[in-house]
Amino acid sequence: MTLLGGARALKRWPQSRAEIHGTLVQGLPASMLLSLLDQLGGLALDDVAAALGLSSRTLRRLRDQPDRALPPDLASKAWQLAELLAQAGVVFGDAAAAQRWLAAPAMGLDGARPIDLLRTLQGSELVAEFLGRLEHGVYN
Repeated sequence: MTLLGGARALKRWPQSRAEIHGTLVQGLPASMLLSLLDQLGGLALDDVAAALGLSSRTLRRLRDQPDRALPPDLASKAWQLAELLAQAGVVFGDAAAAQRWLAAPAMGLDGARPIDLLRTLQGSELVAEFLGRLEHGVYN
């Protein structure tokens, strides 16, 4: 997944959900999250930090420790954000449009901004389900 640094970020890229789980439990290198952050110019750092359950200051400090392993919960949220961004990019045509969509209130999500829903697993599932419906032309 290029949003997380692609093939150069991991020695062996996980091929299944079970392998992804194992990789996340071992801890992604912070450099993968930093790669994701570098590609999110259309989203406010505070919004991304909140979606990941961190402070903006903590995200900035990670820049000094790119080889540090992320704890599993943060690695999982980063992976999930990257997957949702990739899915939104497909639905909306490009990364910039996907980021604009994440930051704007969505009628199909009861007016909530998708980025705000990413704070919880349930909210992330709502966003993923909504994107799936949009992808298949089902808007409500």
